[in-house]
Amino acid sequence: MPEPTPFAATESATDLALTDLPLGTPARVLGLRMAHAEAPAELHKRLAELGFLPGEAVRVVARGFLSREPLAVRIGTGTFALRRFEAACVRVTLEPVLAG
Repeated sequence: MPEPTPFAATESATDLALTDLPLGTPARVLGLRMAHAEAPAELHKRLAELGFLPGEAVRVVARGFLSREPLAVRIGTGTFALRRFEAACVRVTLEPVLAG
């Protein structure tokens, strides 16, 4: 059985695609997974180079016309526009809300 790659997300109750993350909700990247057949093979490399790495804080800050695409995504100090099929490859988990 092959070893999982560092970018392979595991399914869990809190595992969701970046496209499903509500606007402004803080989350952490779990990993990357090919979500659509039309996604090019080099997409994982490109997303990793942009900073979509396990453990990174992420949030969707805006959505395009009719809540479709592009998605404006804040990761680290950068904001990137992703197409829906690109964002669907990013698996995230919600950040716990701290009572203050």
